[in-house]
Amino acid sequence: MSDMDQSELRDTIKVDVKTAYLPNHSSPEDCRFVFAYTITIRNVGETPTQLLTRSWLITDADGKVQEVQGDGVVGEQPHIPPGSYHSYSSGAVLETPIGTMEGTYGMLTNEGMLFNASIPVFRLAVPGVLN
Repeated sequence: MSDMDQSELRDTIKVDVKTAYLPNHSSPEDCRFVFAYTITIRNVGETPTQLLTRSWLITDADGKVQEVQGDGVVGEQPHIPPGSYHSYSSGAVLETPIGTMEGTYGMLTNEGMLFNASIPVFRLAVPGVLN
């Protein structure tokens, strides 16, 4: 394992996202669009890792960008063994019916190596806004 570099470690973490618009929590007339998302973080490598931090860029259709950084996800800093995964759900509020999120997770191996795992860009959209 000590031969792996950060780019190789980055490839050992795969992130999948499912999103949902929450109309009952939204207020379009007040430019408030609420979305939920569920993220699954998979360790496809051979090294146990722990998620320490998160960093998000949330962009709405007007180009407004929110940066969100913090420790862990929903109050946890999960350990993810090889071949395993961690899922959690959270949400975002936009001022437009469409937007995107992307970011990174700060990860730590059992050997003490820090690396960033990419969260690929994903879209938040009110159903019917995009064809």
